[in-house]
Amino acid sequence: MRHATLEQLPLFPAEPQAPGNDTTSTFADNLSLPIHRWFRYSAGFSAAWVRQLIKQEKLKGRARILDPFAGCGTVLLECEASDVEGRGVEAHPFVARVCRAKLNWRECPKAFRQYALSVLDEARKHQSDPAASYPKLIEKCFPPLALSRLDSLRRAWASRVDGSAFSELTWLALGSILRQCSPVGTAPWQYVLPNKAKAKTLDPYQAFETKIHVMVSDMARRQRQPHGPAAQLWWEDARQCPSLSDGWADLVITSPPYVNNYDYADATRLEMAFWGEVTGWGDLQHTVRKYLIRSCTQHVAAIVQETERLLRDPVLDPITEEIYRVCGHLEAERGKHGGKKPYHTMIAAYFSDMAKMWLALRRVCAAHALVCFVVGDSAPYGVHVPVERWLGELAVAAGFNSYAFEKTRDRNVKWKNRKHRVPLHEGRLWITG
Repeated sequence: MRHATLEQLPLFPAEPQAPGNDTTSTFADNLSLPIHRWFRYSAGFSAAWVRQLIKQEKLKGRARILDPFAGCGTVLLECEASDVEGRGVEAHPFVARVCRAKLNWRECPKAFRQYALSVLDEARKHQSDPAASYPKLIEKCFPPLALSRLDSLRRAWASRVDGSAFSELTWLALGSILRQCSPVGTAPWQYVLPNKAKAKTLDPYQAFETKIHVMVSDMARRQRQPHGPAAQLWWEDARQCPSLSDGWADLVITSPPYVNNYDYADATRLEMAFWGEVTGWGDLQHTVRKYLIRSCTQHVAAIVQETERLLRDPVLDPITEEIYRVCGHLEAERGKHGGKKPYHTMIAAYFSDMAKMWLALRRVCAAHALVCFVVGDSAPYGVHVPVERWLGELAVAAGFNSYAFEKTRDRNVKWKNRKHRVPLHEGRLWITG
Protein backbone atom coordinates (compact mmCIF):
# COMPACT_ATOMS: atom_id res chain seq x y z
CA MET A 1 0.00 0.00 0.00
CA ARG A 2 1.24 3.48 -0.86
CA HIS A 3 -0.53 5.94 1.40
CA ALA A 4 0.71 9.46 0.69
CA THR A 5 0.31 12.54 2.83
CA LEU A 6 -1.45 15.60 1.45
CA GLU A 7 1.88 17.41 1.34
CA GLN A 8 3.24 14.71 -0.96
CA LEU A 9 0.41 15.11 -3.44
CA PRO A 10 0.74 17.55 -6.33
CA LEU A 11 -2.35 19.51 -5.37
CA PHE A 12 -4.69 20.32 -2.56
CA PRO A 13 -7.14 23.24 -2.33
CA ALA A 14 -5.47 26.63 -2.59
CA GLU A 15 -7.72 28.16 0.07
CA PRO A 16 -8.77 25.31 2.38
CA GLN A 17 -11.57 25.89 4.82
CA ALA A 18 -11.58 24.61 8.38
CA PRO A 19 -13.01 21.08 8.62
CA GLY A 20 -16.66 21.30 9.49
CA ASN A 21 -17.20 24.56 7.57
CA ASP A 22 -16.47 23.39 4.04
CA THR A 23 -19.55 23.18 1.80
CA THR A 24 -17.79 22.17 -1.42
CA SER A 25 -19.17 18.63 -1.11
CA THR A 26 -22.78 19.86 -1.30
CA PHE A 27 -24.94 21.12 -4.17
CA ALA A 28 -26.31 24.07 -2.16
CA ASP A 29 -24.09 26.75 -3.70
CA ASN A 30 -25.07 25.66 -7.21
CA LEU A 31 -28.71 26.65 -6.73
CA SER A 32 -27.84 30.23 -7.60
CA LEU A 33 -25.61 29.44 -10.59
CA PRO A 34 -26.84 29.62 -14.20
CA ILE A 35 -27.57 26.23 -15.82
CA HIS A 36 -26.51 24.29 -12.71
CA ARG A 37 -29.73 25.43 -11.04
CA TRP A 38 -32.01 24.07 -13.74
CA PHE A 39 -32.58 20.79 -11.91
CA ARG A 40 -32.00 20.08 -8.23
CA TYR A 41 -30.54 16.63 -7.64
CA SER A 42 -29.53 15.53 -4.19
CA ALA A 43 -26.17 14.09 -5.24
CA GLY A 44 -23.75 16.86 -6.17
CA PHE A 45 -20.94 19.15 -5.15
CA SER A 46 -19.81 22.74 -5.56
CA ALA A 47 -19.35 23.98 -9.12
CA ALA A 48 -17.16 26.83 -7.87
CA TRP A 49 -14.76 24.36 -6.25
CA VAL A 50 -14.68 22.26 -9.43
CA ARG A 51 -13.83 25.33 -11.50
CA GLN A 52 -11.01 26.25 -9.12
CA LEU A 53 -9.56 22.77 -9.29
CA ILE A 54 -9.75 22.67 -13.09
CA LYS A 55 -8.08 26.08 -13.30
CA GLN A 56 -5.22 24.97 -11.06
CA GLU A 57 -4.66 21.73 -12.93
CA LYS A 58 -4.98 23.32 -16.35
CA LEU A 59 -1.87 25.38 -15.52
CA LYS A 60 -0.06 22.05 -15.03
CA GLY A 61 -1.13 20.75 -18.42
CA ARG A 62 -4.09 18.65 -17.34
CA ALA A 63 -6.90 19.53 -19.74
CA ARG A 64 -8.77 16.25 -20.31
CA ILE A 65 -11.24 15.86 -17.48
CA LEU A 66 -13.41 12.83 -16.73
CA ASP A 67 -16.33 12.43 -14.35
CA PRO A 68 -17.29 8.72 -14.15
CA PHE A 69 -20.32 9.56 -11.96
CA ALA A 70 -21.42 12.63 -13.88
CA GLY A 71 -24.84 13.11 -12.27
CA CYS A 72 -26.49 16.29 -13.52
CA GLY A 73 -23.31 17.57 -15.12
CA THR A 74 -21.56 19.82 -12.59
CA VAL A 75 -18.07 18.83 -13.75
CA LEU A 76 -18.98 18.77 -17.44
CA LEU A 77 -20.49 22.25 -17.35
CA GLU A 78 -17.42 23.60 -15.57
CA CYS A 79 -15.16 21.94 -18.14
CA GLU A 80 -17.00 23.86 -20.86
CA ALA A 81 -16.64 27.10 -18.90
CA SER A 82 -12.92 26.46 -18.40
CA ASP A 83 -12.06 25.66 -22.04
CA VAL A 84 -10.95 22.09 -21.39
CA GLU A 85 -12.19 18.77 -22.74
CA GLY A 86 -14.84 17.20 -20.53
CA ARG A 87 -16.27 13.70 -20.72
CA GLY A 88 -18.66 11.98 -18.38
CA VAL A 89 -20.32 8.66 -17.63
CA GLU A 90 -23.65 8.38 -15.83
CA ALA A 91 -25.51 5.10 -15.21
CA HIS A 92 -28.84 6.48 -13.92
CA PRO A 93 -30.94 6.79 -17.11
CA PHE A 94 -33.14 9.66 -15.91
CA VAL A 95 -30.26 11.64 -14.44
CA ALA A 96 -28.19 11.10 -17.59
CA ARG A 97 -31.02 12.59 -19.62
CA VAL A 98 -31.16 15.60 -17.31
CA CYS A 99 -27.43 16.09 -17.81
CA ARG A 100 -27.69 15.84 -21.60
CA ALA A 101 -30.52 18.38 -21.60
CA LYS A 102 -28.48 20.86 -19.58
CA LEU A 103 -25.60 20.52 -22.04
CA ASN A 104 -27.91 22.03 -24.68
CA TRP A 105 -27.35 25.51 -23.22
CA ARG A 106 -25.57 26.56 -26.43
CA GLU A 107 -28.84 26.58 -28.37
CA CYS A 108 -30.45 29.85 -29.47
CA PRO A 109 -32.22 31.31 -26.41
CA LYS A 110 -34.86 33.22 -28.38
CA ALA A 111 -35.74 30.21 -30.50
CA PHE A 112 -35.99 28.02 -27.42
CA ARG A 113 -38.27 30.52 -25.70
CA GLN A 114 -40.56 30.60 -28.73
CA TYR A 115 -40.67 26.79 -28.84
CA ALA A 116 -41.33 26.35 -25.11
CA LEU A 117 -43.95 29.10 -24.86
CA SER A 118 -45.78 27.58 -27.81
CA VAL A 119 -46.01 24.39 -25.72
CA LEU A 120 -47.47 26.44 -22.89
CA ASP A 121 -50.00 28.09 -25.23
CA GLU A 122 -51.07 24.68 -26.50
CA ALA A 123 -51.42 23.37 -22.95
CA ARG A 124 -53.68 26.25 -21.90
CA LYS A 125 -56.07 25.35 -24.70
CA HIS A 126 -56.44 21.68 -23.81
CA GLN A 127 -56.85 20.84 -20.14
CA SER A 128 -58.14 17.39 -19.25
CA ASP A 129 -59.00 15.08 -16.35
CA PRO A 130 -55.89 12.87 -16.28
CA ALA A 131 -56.02 11.21 -12.87
CA ALA A 132 -56.87 7.75 -14.18
CA SER A 133 -53.79 7.70 -16.43
CA TYR A 134 -51.21 8.39 -13.72
CA PRO A 135 -49.66 6.18 -11.00
CA LYS A 136 -51.00 6.46 -7.46
CA LEU A 137 -47.93 8.39 -6.32
CA ILE A 138 -48.78 11.21 -8.73
CA GLU A 139 -52.43 11.23 -7.63
CA LYS A 140 -51.30 11.55 -4.01
CA CYS A 141 -48.88 14.36 -4.76
CA PHE A 142 -51.02 16.68 -6.89
CA PRO A 143 -54.57 18.01 -6.47
CA PRO A 144 -56.85 17.68 -9.53
CA LEU A 145 -56.34 21.18 -10.93
CA ALA A 146 -52.56 21.08 -10.64
CA LEU A 147 -52.40 17.61 -12.16
CA SER A 148 -54.71 18.67 -14.99
CA ARG A 149 -52.42 21.55 -15.87
CA LEU A 150 -49.26 19.46 -15.60
CA ASP A 151 -50.85 16.81 -17.77
CA SER A 152 -51.81 19.37 -20.40
CA LEU A 153 -48.19 20.57 -20.47
CA ARG A 154 -46.96 17.01 -20.84
CA ARG A 155 -49.39 16.29 -23.65
CA ALA A 156 -48.50 19.51 -25.46
CA TRP A 157 -44.82 18.65 -25.17
CA ALA A 158 -45.42 15.07 -26.35
CA SER A 159 -47.37 16.23 -29.40
CA ARG A 160 -44.19 17.70 -30.87
CA VAL A 161 -41.47 15.64 -29.24
CA ASP A 162 -38.69 14.88 -31.70
CA GLY A 163 -35.55 14.43 -29.62
CA SER A 164 -34.29 17.87 -30.61
CA ALA A 165 -32.40 20.13 -28.22
CA PHE A 166 -35.47 22.37 -27.79
CA SER A 167 -37.65 19.35 -27.07
CA GLU A 168 -35.23 18.09 -24.41
CA LEU A 169 -34.83 21.50 -22.82
CA THR A 170 -38.62 21.77 -22.57
CA TRP A 171 -38.78 18.27 -21.09
CA LEU A 172 -36.27 19.38 -18.47
CA ALA A 173 -38.21 22.57 -17.70
CA LEU A 174 -41.42 20.64 -17.07
CA GLY A 175 -39.74 17.91 -15.03
CA SER A 176 -37.93 20.43 -12.88
CA ILE A 177 -41.09 22.20 -11.65
CA LEU A 178 -43.00 19.14 -10.45
CA ARG A 179 -41.95 19.41 -6.81
CA GLN A 180 -42.66 23.14 -6.74
CA CYS A 181 -46.22 22.46 -7.86
CA SER A 182 -46.97 19.75 -5.32
CA PRO A 183 -48.45 20.62 -1.91
CA VAL A 184 -47.05 17.49 -0.28
CA GLY A 185 -43.77 17.33 1.60
CA THR A 186 -40.51 16.85 -0.24
CA ALA A 187 -37.58 16.03 2.01
CA PRO A 188 -34.22 17.74 1.40
CA TRP A 189 -32.82 14.43 0.14
CA GLN A 190 -35.70 14.31 -2.36
CA TYR A 191 -37.79 11.43 -1.11
CA VAL A 192 -41.49 12.29 -1.39
CA LEU A 193 -43.60 12.48 1.77
CA PRO A 194 -47.29 12.49 0.70
CA ASN A 195 -48.53 12.76 4.30
CA LYS A 196 -46.76 16.04 4.94
CA ALA A 197 -47.70 19.44 3.54
CA LYS A 198 -45.72 22.37 2.20
CA ALA A 199 -46.59 25.95 3.04
CA LYS A 200 -46.25 27.21 -0.53
CA THR A 201 -46.87 25.72 -3.97
CA LEU A 202 -46.81 27.16 -7.47
CA ASP A 203 -49.36 27.06 -10.25
CA PRO A 204 -47.97 24.75 -12.99
CA TYR A 205 -48.47 27.24 -15.83
CA GLN A 206 -46.83 30.06 -13.92
CA ALA A 207 -44.01 27.82 -12.70
CA PHE A 208 -43.35 26.56 -16.23
CA GLU A 209 -43.29 30.03 -17.72
CA THR A 210 -40.98 31.29 -14.98
CA LYS A 211 -38.66 28.33 -15.51
CA ILE A 212 -38.47 29.01 -19.24
CA HIS A 213 -37.55 32.63 -18.63
CA VAL A 214 -34.84 31.57 -16.17
CA MET A 215 -33.41 29.06 -18.61
CA VAL A 216 -33.47 31.53 -21.51
CA SER A 217 -31.75 34.16 -19.37
CA ASP A 218 -29.12 31.66 -18.23
CA MET A 219 -28.44 30.51 -21.80
CA ALA A 220 -27.97 34.07 -23.05
CA ARG A 221 -25.78 34.97 -20.11
CA ARG A 222 -23.64 31.87 -20.43
CA GLN A 223 -23.20 32.30 -24.19
CA ARG A 224 -21.77 35.78 -23.64
CA GLN A 225 -18.98 34.29 -21.54
CA PRO A 226 -15.92 32.43 -22.86
CA HIS A 227 -16.40 28.71 -23.31
CA GLY A 228 -14.57 25.78 -24.75
CA PRO A 229 -15.51 22.58 -26.57
CA ALA A 230 -18.82 20.88 -25.89
CA ALA A 231 -18.58 18.18 -23.24
CA GLN A 232 -19.57 14.60 -23.97
CA LEU A 233 -21.73 12.32 -21.83
CA TRP A 234 -22.39 8.61 -22.13
CA TRP A 235 -25.15 6.66 -20.42
CA GLU A 236 -22.83 3.86 -19.36
CA ASP A 237 -21.45 1.88 -16.46
CA ALA A 238 -18.48 3.37 -14.58
CA ARG A 239 -17.31 -0.17 -13.90
CA GLN A 240 -16.45 -0.46 -17.60
CA CYS A 241 -16.35 3.03 -19.22
CA PRO A 242 -16.54 1.33 -22.65
CA SER A 243 -16.65 4.51 -24.76
CA LEU A 244 -13.50 6.02 -23.27
CA SER A 245 -10.17 5.31 -24.92
CA ASP A 246 -7.13 4.08 -23.02
CA GLY A 247 -5.11 6.75 -21.24
CA TRP A 248 -7.40 9.62 -22.23
CA ALA A 249 -8.06 11.35 -18.89
CA ASP A 250 -5.42 13.29 -16.99
CA LEU A 251 -7.77 14.66 -14.32
CA VAL A 252 -10.75 12.92 -12.72
CA ILE A 253 -13.21 14.87 -10.56
CA THR A 254 -16.22 13.05 -9.20
CA SER A 255 -18.31 11.94 -6.26
CA PRO A 256 -19.34 8.27 -6.33
CA PRO A 257 -22.49 6.93 -4.68
CA TYR A 258 -22.10 6.89 -0.91
CA VAL A 259 -22.52 3.51 0.75
CA ASN A 260 -25.06 4.87 3.22
CA ASN A 261 -28.21 3.08 2.06
CA TYR A 262 -29.48 6.08 0.10
CA ASP A 263 -31.55 4.88 -2.84
CA TYR A 264 -30.51 7.04 -5.79
CA ALA A 265 -33.18 5.38 -7.90
CA ASP A 266 -35.95 6.41 -5.51
CA ALA A 267 -34.71 10.02 -5.52
CA THR A 268 -36.25 10.54 -8.98
CA ARG A 269 -39.31 8.31 -8.60
CA LEU A 270 -41.73 11.26 -8.62
CA GLU A 271 -40.42 12.57 -11.93
CA MET A 272 -40.16 9.14 -13.52
CA ALA A 273 -43.72 8.29 -12.45
CA PHE A 274 -44.98 11.52 -14.00
CA TRP A 275 -43.29 10.71 -17.31
CA GLY A 276 -44.62 7.14 -17.26
CA GLU A 277 -41.22 5.51 -16.86
CA VAL A 278 -42.29 3.71 -13.69
CA THR A 279 -45.70 2.96 -12.20
CA GLY A 280 -44.55 2.03 -8.70
CA TRP A 281 -41.60 1.61 -6.37
CA GLY A 282 -41.02 -1.96 -7.52
CA ASP A 283 -40.34 -0.83 -11.09
CA LEU A 284 -37.17 0.94 -10.00
CA GLN A 285 -35.30 -2.36 -9.77
CA HIS A 286 -35.33 -3.04 -13.50
CA THR A 287 -35.53 0.54 -14.77
CA VAL A 288 -32.75 2.10 -12.67
CA ARG A 289 -31.15 0.07 -9.89
CA LYS A 290 -29.77 -2.66 -12.12
CA TYR A 291 -27.50 -0.09 -13.75
CA LEU A 292 -26.11 1.49 -10.58
CA ILE A 293 -23.25 0.87 -8.18
CA ARG A 294 -24.85 -1.22 -5.42
CA SER A 295 -24.87 1.26 -2.56
CA CYS A 296 -28.16 0.51 -0.78
CA THR A 297 -29.91 -2.56 0.59
CA GLN A 298 -32.67 -2.35 -2.03
CA HIS A 299 -30.01 -3.17 -4.62
CA VAL A 300 -28.97 -6.40 -2.95
CA ALA A 301 -32.08 -7.84 -1.30
CA ALA A 302 -32.25 -10.66 -3.85
CA ILE A 303 -28.58 -11.69 -3.58
CA VAL A 304 -28.04 -12.01 0.17
CA GLN A 305 -27.06 -15.65 -0.34
CA GLU A 306 -24.25 -14.49 -2.62
CA THR A 307 -22.46 -12.44 0.03
CA GLU A 308 -19.71 -14.99 0.52
CA ARG A 309 -19.08 -15.16 -3.23
CA LEU A 310 -18.81 -11.38 -3.38
CA LEU A 311 -16.33 -11.32 -0.52
CA ARG A 312 -14.18 -13.97 -2.22
CA ASP A 313 -13.90 -11.91 -5.40
CA PRO A 314 -10.15 -11.43 -6.04
CA VAL A 315 -10.70 -7.71 -6.66
CA LEU A 316 -11.24 -7.36 -2.91
CA ASP A 317 -7.96 -9.05 -1.95
CA PRO A 318 -6.36 -5.80 -0.69
CA ILE A 319 -9.07 -5.40 1.97
CA THR A 320 -10.19 -9.01 2.41
CA GLU A 321 -9.38 -9.40 6.11
CA GLU A 322 -11.04 -6.15 7.15
CA ILE A 323 -14.12 -6.40 4.95
CA TYR A 324 -14.76 -9.98 6.10
CA ARG A 325 -14.65 -8.79 9.70
CA VAL A 326 -16.93 -5.81 9.09
CA CYS A 327 -19.44 -7.81 7.06
CA GLY A 328 -19.47 -10.54 9.71
CA HIS A 329 -20.24 -7.93 12.35
CA LEU A 330 -23.03 -6.48 10.20
CA GLU A 331 -24.54 -9.90 9.61
CA ALA A 332 -24.60 -10.54 13.35
CA GLU A 333 -26.17 -7.13 14.00
CA ARG A 334 -28.83 -7.76 11.36
CA GLY A 335 -30.63 -10.26 13.55
CA LYS A 336 -30.93 -7.72 16.37
CA HIS A 337 -32.87 -5.17 14.30
CA GLY A 338 -36.45 -5.28 13.11
CA GLY A 339 -35.74 -4.34 9.53
CA LYS A 340 -33.09 -7.03 9.13
CA LYS A 341 -31.45 -5.00 6.39
CA PRO A 342 -28.67 -6.87 4.54
CA TYR A 343 -26.00 -4.26 5.11
CA HIS A 344 -23.34 -6.97 5.01
CA THR A 345 -24.31 -7.80 1.43
CA MET A 346 -24.51 -4.13 0.51
CA ILE A 347 -20.97 -3.48 1.74
CA ALA A 348 -19.58 -6.52 -0.09
CA ALA A 349 -21.35 -5.59 -3.34
CA TYR A 350 -20.41 -1.92 -3.13
CA PHE A 351 -16.69 -2.47 -2.73
CA SER A 352 -16.71 -5.21 -5.36
CA ASP A 353 -18.31 -2.72 -7.77
CA MET A 354 -15.92 0.08 -6.81
CA ALA A 355 -12.89 -2.17 -7.20
CA LYS A 356 -14.00 -2.89 -10.77
CA MET A 357 -14.54 0.83 -11.29
CA TRP A 358 -10.91 1.49 -10.28
CA LEU A 359 -9.71 -1.07 -12.81
CA ALA A 360 -11.71 0.68 -15.54
CA LEU A 361 -10.47 4.07 -14.38
CA ARG A 362 -6.86 2.91 -14.42
CA ARG A 363 -7.29 1.93 -18.06
CA VAL A 364 -8.75 5.25 -19.17
CA CYS A 365 -6.41 7.47 -17.11
CA ALA A 366 -3.01 8.69 -18.26
CA ALA A 367 0.05 7.64 -16.29
CA HIS A 368 0.35 11.11 -14.74
CA ALA A 369 -3.35 11.50 -13.94
CA LEU A 370 -4.69 13.05 -10.76
CA VAL A 371 -7.97 11.74 -9.33
CA CYS A 372 -10.19 13.45 -6.78
CA PHE A 373 -13.17 11.63 -5.25
CA VAL A 374 -15.55 13.44 -2.89
CA VAL A 375 -16.48 10.68 -0.43
CA GLY A 376 -17.89 10.04 3.02
CA ASP A 377 -17.58 7.11 5.41
CA SER A 378 -20.47 5.03 6.71
CA ALA A 379 -21.65 3.17 9.82
CA PRO A 380 -24.70 0.95 9.13
CA TYR A 381 -26.09 -0.47 12.39
CA GLY A 382 -23.34 1.55 14.07
CA VAL A 383 -20.57 -0.57 12.50
CA HIS A 384 -17.96 1.77 11.03
CA VAL A 385 -16.84 1.28 7.44
CA PRO A 386 -13.58 3.12 6.56
CA VAL A 387 -14.75 3.99 3.07
CA GLU A 388 -12.00 6.37 1.97
CA ARG A 389 -9.18 4.08 3.13
CA TRP A 390 -10.62 1.00 1.48
CA LEU A 391 -11.24 2.92 -1.74
CA GLY A 392 -7.68 4.21 -1.64
CA GLU A 393 -6.24 0.75 -1.15
CA LEU A 394 -8.35 -0.63 -3.99
CA ALA A 395 -7.16 2.21 -6.23
CA VAL A 396 -3.51 1.42 -5.51
CA ALA A 397 -4.17 -2.29 -6.14
CA ALA A 398 -5.66 -1.33 -9.51
CA GLY A 399 -2.40 0.35 -10.49
CA PHE A 400 -2.54 3.91 -9.17
CA ASN A 401 0.46 5.18 -7.23
CA SER A 402 -0.80 6.52 -3.91
CA TYR A 403 -3.70 8.04 -2.04
CA ALA A 404 -4.40 10.56 0.69
CA PHE A 405 -7.58 11.77 2.33
CA GLU A 406 -8.42 15.40 3.10
CA LYS A 407 -11.27 15.82 5.56
CA THR A 408 -13.57 18.74 4.79
CA ARG A 409 -16.45 18.39 7.24
CA ASP A 410 -18.01 16.32 10.00
CA ARG A 411 -21.24 14.39 9.54
CA ASN A 412 -23.69 12.71 11.91
CA VAL A 413 -22.66 14.86 14.86
CA LYS A 414 -26.17 15.99 15.81
CA TRP A 415 -27.64 12.91 17.37
CA LYS A 416 -31.34 13.82 17.21
CA ASN A 417 -33.30 11.22 15.20
CA ARG A 418 -30.09 9.40 14.26
CA LYS A 419 -29.93 5.62 14.17
CA HIS A 420 -26.43 5.48 15.62
CA ARG A 421 -23.91 7.77 17.30
CA VAL A 422 -20.80 7.02 15.29
CA PRO A 423 -19.19 10.31 14.17
CA LEU A 424 -18.72 10.38 10.41
CA HIS A 425 -16.88 12.66 8.06
CA GLU A 426 -16.67 13.69 4.45
CA GLY A 427 -13.79 14.87 2.33
CA ARG A 428 -11.66 14.47 -0.76
CA LEU A 429 -9.79 11.31 -1.61
CA TRP A 430 -6.78 12.23 -3.76
CA ILE A 431 -5.28 9.54 -5.97
CA THR A 432 -2.08 9.99 -7.96
CA GLY A 433 -1.52 8.16 -11.24
